This record gives sequence, structure tokens and C-alpha cells, in this order.
Amino acid sequence: MATTLATLVLAILFLVLPALAARAMEIQSVTSSKGVTAWLVEDYSVPVVAVRFVFGGGSTQDPPGKEGLANLMTGLFDEGAGPLDSEAFQIRLDDAGAEMGFEENRDGIYGSMRMLAEQRDEAFDLLRLAVNEPRFDQAPIDRIRAQILSGIIANENDPDTVAQNRWARAIYGDHPYSRSDQGTRQSIATITQNDLNALHKAVFARVGLHVAVVGAIDAGTLKKKLDMVFGNLPEKQALAPVADIEPKLAQHLEVNYDLPQTSLQLAWPGVKRKAADFFPAVLMNEILGGGTFTSRLFQEVREKRGLAYSVDSSLVNQDHANALIVTTGTRSDRAAETLGIVRAVAKRLAEDGPTEAELAATKKYLIGAYAISNLNSSSSIAATLVELQLDDLGIDYMQRRAGYINAVTLDQVKAAAKKLLSAEPTIMVVGPPLAGAGKG
Repeated sequence: MATTLATLVLAILFLVLPALAARAMEIQSVTSSKGVTAWLVEDYSVPVVAVRFVFGGGSTQDPPGKEGLANLMTGLFDEGAGPLDSEAFQIRLDDAGAEMGFEENRDGIYGSMRMLAEQRDEAFDLLRLAVNEPRFDQAPIDRIRAQILSGIIANENDPDTVAQNRWARAIYGDHPYSRSDQGTRQSIATITQNDLNALHKAVFARVGLHVAVVGAIDAGTLKKKLDMVFGNLPEKQALAPVADIEPKLAQHLEVNYDLPQTSLQLAWPGVKRKAADFFPAVLMNEILGGGTFTSRLFQEVREKRGLAYSVDSSLVNQDHANALIVTTGTRSDRAAETLGIVRAVAKRLAEDGPTEAELAATKKYLIGAYAISNLNSSSSIAATLVELQLDDLGIDYMQRRAGYINAVTLDQVKAAAKKLLSAEPTIMVVGPPLAGAGKG
């Protein structure tokens, strides 16, 4: 009875929350006098303002031999800017009651700030300094570099890190995606203040910038803050070109370690975010392994056989490559069995597709879970809005999303399964040598 009631409550939440979120959350497109645009959600229920932004670029812009440059740079924006050295900047940040963070991935440099509405003037001024006038003083450079180098050295003996580095090289070859974002001992040692200034100048520009703001701030005030923080940046970026690449499939990689648990990772072809069959692929992936407790992989690997605590699949969409990735971990003496089952599940889905019942349940889940997963705080809303901008999906995408999902037919999902899962995947095994791996 309790389980049935809980299931009913969740079902009601999944049906009601998206509609409530869509009605309650009005997204405004705000453009400043200097042409900086942000998506704004005004919310005065809590006196907090969350800012999220991204500049296109990322670690793909690290010059050869300078791998780790973008990662080092993102660790330095709160280590002094304008007239404030590291200590003075940190004190001002604490006094303003604000949290600031920067990070990079392969395709972008992300920044975020969370501030009290009553102290937003001080907080936005600090953000202005960090964005426009980072100091990159030598003492903080050396300190952050030492921290990164310590991590690199520690990771040289970490099986997962070693394996992921080999995986990236195997499927991406000499493409920038194959490089470690942290860099190497050798590359991180060569990075200078001039390198940091050059990357900052190349990446931080108004074209290539996406901004989202959520919280207790009105559009008129935000326009002024946008100009203050971003309005004096150069208009255009100066990025090095990055080619699109198809991950190299049909490889078998073994990273041998004497471990009690073996990690398995498999890659099939992916699908571009703007492709016509993107939503059929999303639904297919959810049925395969994206649905935490309902997917076929979860049922076959964990529920029926107890081979793994978790097994999941995901569609990985990057600016220049796409893939469908399955990951799991199991007892080393049952790794070959687990791999065979994963491959058999994928093969069966490719050949037969899902059932009508699976598709209907998955549609309901994907529609209902969106608000819970993406709109549960001001920071998560801001992050979601930035990603929607990056994907060029339009300010009304959240209202249109359920229609896209509901419009997908069973035949379209079957076609997506056949297209993606019929290929021979690249497989990586991390653990003891694998004998007699099943082909499924």
C-alpha cells in the first residue's frame, strides 16, 4: 500500500510540476544598451540573485604544448583582479556575501555568481573586475599550478584517470578532445602569465557569450549590470578552429589492474542536438539505460542478476562530437558475463526496438522529470537557461518540449535504435585481464 501510494504521488508530481513550472516561470530576454543579452527569470521569493554565463571556447583552445591552460586560468579569476590582490579580493567577496566560481570544459569557459540581492552592487562590481581585469599574479599562478600538478601526479596512479585518458586518445585520436583538461606535468610547467592573458583576450568577448540571471532583480537594473560586467569586452572572440570528429568505434581496450571490481565503458554513435531524430534517440536511450530504475540495462544487469549496483547509458553531445556511452562496474570474475549481457541488451533493442508500453511510460517520465531535474533552484534554472541558449533552442523551448516528446512514434524510436546500436561499439575494460568476453 505504501509503495503504491508513493508511486501515485510521484506520478502526480511528474504530471503537475511541469505545468506549474511553465506557468510560474516567465523568461524574459533582456538586452543592454551595449548589446549584451541575458535571459532573466524574476523571482522575489528569496532575496538572492544567481548569475550563470559561458564563453565559447574551453580547453580545445589550449595551444599544443600548453594543455591545462584553460583549467589553470579558471582557478585564478577570484585570486585578484583590478586593484585587488588575491587576499583583498577574497575579503571583498566575503564581505559582499557572494559566491563566485569559474570552470572549463572542452567547449566553454563557465562562470557563476550567487549573491544577496541587497549587496548585489558590491557583488556585480567584483564580477566585473574578475571578468575584465584578472591579474594573474605570479604567486597565485604558482600556488594554483602546484595544486593542479599535485592532482596530475596523484592521477598517474589512478586506474580510472589512466583509463579515461587512454579512452579519449583511442576514440578521438589527435583531436583536441583527446587531451586532458588538466594537462600534463610538462605542459602545466610551461604556462606563463602571458599565456593566461592571451587566452583570456581570445575567449572573453561579447560574441560567444551567453548569460542567464534568476532571482530578485528587475530587467532595468539587470541591463545596467550587464553593461557594467560585460559591455566593455571586445566584440568578437579570436578562437582557433576546431574540427568536427566522429568517435572511432569497433575498438577493444583493456587497462589492466589487479582490482576486485572491473569497470566497463562502451561507446556507440551519437546524434547531433539539432538532428531530426534527436528526440527519438533520447527516448531510445532512456529505455536502454537512461532510466535509473526502469531501463532494460538496469533490469537485466542489476535486478535480475545482481551484477552491478548501477548501469546507465547517456547521449553525450559536444560541440564537435556526439556519442552514446554505457558505463557500469561489476565483480571482476563476472566482468565478461556482464559485458555480454550489456551487448545482448543493446543488440536486442537494435533489432526489435521498444514496446508501445515502454515508450508511453518513458514519455511520461521524461516530461515529468524535467522540472525536478532542471528547475529545482535558482542556480539550476540559470544553468538550464544557459544550456538552452548554447543549443539555440529558443526562449519558449520549455513550453514546446513536451510536444516534441509526445510527437515521437514507435517506428521513429525503433529506427533510432537500429541506427545507433547496430554499430560495433568501442569497449574499454578496466581491471584484471578479461577472458572470453561475450559478444552478445
